[in-house]
This record gives sequence, C-alpha cells and structure tokens, in this order.
Amino acid sequence: MSGENVVEIRDLHFSYENRKILDGINLTIPRGQAVAILGTSGCGKTTLMRLINGQLRPQRGQVLVDGEDVHALDHDGLFRLRRKMGMMFQVSGLFSDLSVYENIAFPMREHTDLNEDMIRDLVLMKLQAVGLRGAHGLMPGELSGGMERRVALARAVAIDPKLVIYDEPFAGLDPISLNVIANLIRRQNDALGTTSVVVTYDVSESLKVVDYVYFISDGRIAAEGPTAEILASDDPFVYQFIHAEPDGPVPFHYPAQPLRADLGFEPA
Repeated sequence: MSGENVVEIRDLHFSYENRKILDGINLTIPRGQAVAILGTSGCGKTTLMRLINGQLRPQRGQVLVDGEDVHALDHDGLFRLRRKMGMMFQVSGLFSDLSVYENIAFPMREHTDLNEDMIRDLVLMKLQAVGLRGAHGLMPGELSGGMERRVALARAVAIDPKLVIYDEPFAGLDPISLNVIANLIRRQNDALGTTSVVVTYDVSESLKVVDYVYFISDGRIAAEGPTAEILASDDPFVYQFIHAEPDGPVPFHYPAQPLRADLGFEPA
C-alpha cells in the first residue's frame, strides 16, 4: 500500500429505501494508525464498513482504499483490493461446515502459495494469540459466543493484512478475553504496521487502544480528534457518550409521536 491515508471517504451518502443512514460523511484513516468509529447502535457504523469493503454501493460520494475508488472497480479489481484487507464481522461470519482450524487456514489457502506445513504453523500461532489453539478441531457450532468471536478475529488477521476492520470486536466477550483482544489489536497494529479500524459502541475499551476517534450521529461526523483530546473534551455530545449520560444531545428514544397519542388518549 502507498500514500499517507489508507482510507479516504468523501461526501458519502447512503440510504435504505427512504431511511437516510449516512448524510455526507467525510473521514480519513491514516496509514499505521488505529482509528475508532463510535456511535450508538443503528447510527450507520456497520453500513460504513460495508461501503469501505465494497459490499454496498453509495447513492453519492466516494470511498478510496489505497488510492483506489472502491465502487469504480470491477469484480477482479475489488477481489484484488480485498486481499489487502482483513474483516472481523459483527456476527463472526465463520464457515459453519469448517472446523476452527479450517476457518483460519481458508484465507491462507485462498490468497497465498504457502505449503500445508507452513499453513499449519501459522494457524496454530494465530489461535495461540487468541487463546484457542486447543480448540482448533472444534466446529463453530461447538463454540461459545465469545470463543466464536475470538476465532473470527484470528481469521481476520490470518494473512497479516495491511488494513483490518473490526466490527464490534468486544461484543460478547468476558472481561479477560476482552482485555486480551484489545491488547492483540494494538500489538498487531504496532508490530506489523497494520492500519486498524475499530467500529464499536464500547467507548471505554476502544479508547484504550486507538490513536484517533470519530463519532457518528444522525448520519454525520459529530466529533473527531486524537484520543487524548477526546478524553478531555467538554463537547456535550462527546461528554455524554464517554460518560454514558442518559440526557444530552443523543436521544434515547427513536423518533415517534407522543406516547399519549399512540395510546389514544389525545389526537395524533
């Protein structure tokens, strides 16, 4: 990969039918940094990741990854670009008919010419890093939710991609596993010069491992800055999110007419 920024997003718009999800997003992901994209559930974080890796197409705007316009690429070009990317899906996305070992080996066989002995060593090393080397023979259906997510992380970094996207990497993990995974993301980023994008609503854990933070609200970037500045910010939106305050710029309730009107006590 070349250039200062691995990802550049310019005036990005996306809707599901009449529901606006992203309304002119602009952001950059610098090479070698760990960046968090934070926001409430349903704010468009996962949609943004799907636009970055080409699973979805925007109504307007541009997504550049390593200088290439993702949505201008043909099938072969997109496949080639994705070889540089690792993705930990929000729902793990493991192949249910393959063992843990085979799930980790799959991208190695698909994208490299490594022999089976080398693949075996690398698979066991990746599983060792997430504490699951002894589970290599299990099937996904035999894993707990937390174990499944740890396997998904191991697969995401299986071939040491230059860009790794982690979609809710801390969800469903016990405190010990959560701390291990957070440290693994940071170590992977620093040791291999990886660029990491952590998409989550878990503020406390993500701020321990990232260099820069974007907050999404109402389809736009509501705030951004280096982690230290975000932690010290007195911006009402940032403060509410970091301190989990119930009242503030971010409403708890989805837009609706008054409850009394829904219950028939007064006109709608």
